[in-house]
Amino acid sequence: LTESPTSEIQITNGIKHIIPLDKIKSGGPPKDGIPSIDKPKFVKSSESEFISDDDLVIGIDINGEQRAYPLFIMVWHEIVNDEVGGVPVAVTYCPLCFTNQVFDRNVDGKITEFGTSGKLYNSNLVMYDRNTDSQWSQALGIAITGEMTGQTLKRIPFDVARWSDWKSLYPDTLVLTTDTGFFRTYGIDPYGDYYIDSRVIFPVENKDDRLFLKEKILGFDNGVYKAYKLSDVEKNKVINDDVGDKKIVLISLYPEMARAFTRIVDGQILEFEYSNGQIIDIQTKSKWNFDGVSIEGQLKGKKLQREVYNPGFWFEWVAFHPETLLYLEKN
Repeated sequence: LTESPTSEIQITNGIKHIIPLDKIKSGGPPKDGIPSIDKPKFVKSSESEFISDDDLVIGIDINGEQRAYPLFIMVWHEIVNDEVGGVPVAVTYCPLCFTNQVFDRNVDGKITEFGTSGKLYNSNLVMYDRNTDSQWSQALGIAITGEMTGQTLKRIPFDVARWSDWKSLYPDTLVLTTDTGFFRTYGIDPYGDYYIDSRVIFPVENKDDRLFLKEKILGFDNGVYKAYKLSDVEKNKVINDDVGDKKIVLISLYPEMARAFTRIVDGQILEFEYSNGQIIDIQTKSKWNFDGVSIEGQLKGKKLQREVYNPGFWFEWVAFHPETLLYLEKN
């Protein structure tokens, strides 16, 4: 947990905050009106007849334990408080801006649970923690009001993937079931066509027409902000680039699913290409897998450092980061 350098902490009527309080809007439901799942139940992939191959899941792999959280369940709950591989996690999803994020629930040395506040900031989920009742921006991972104001949550790498791809990569995965303790019409999405139309229902601070509002992007923050179209990464399979002074590679071998790594090994900057169904670095011709591990060649056994990014709709990324750079394909 670290102090965020983004904004000055202010106090208004005894409330600590780092954004103007009038920017926090009601989303409609009251606090916990969209109920988090605090006692999640899972089954093995072989018992997952309730989920289709094309359904999207948030997938996490921590210390050799894998779990998948279907978005058609997440859309009704937005937050799952869980423990995976011995790590307490909050798996979060904001349907309004298609932002997924996984956070460590160890906040300031204490494990907490997160719930939905019923509020939005820039059309994005505002969570609260049940230790201090501070409010947190899901997109920023920062406490925006309350005792914890200015603190940043640790983010944990995850994937958004089709269920068929996730379970083929991780046959031993568990998957969250619809046995949530709540009655919801799982499988019917309350947002309907919202994900593909041009509506933004709630106010946002900045707009930018460089891309369609609901283009799916991967957003990076390294002193500078930079966005990549998911479709560009899917099409190219491999993109080598820099975000500020960080050398990164983006890799997508499956639809909807992209991973990012730092492309430096033992001080050497590598450039990657996708050739004949293989990921190869140009410098040593070593072969690499989707986990960022070299499986053949001079660098066999070496592992790239995984980078966490912010997936979501373009309108949400630019609402928070109007100065963002946008990666344009090299023609």
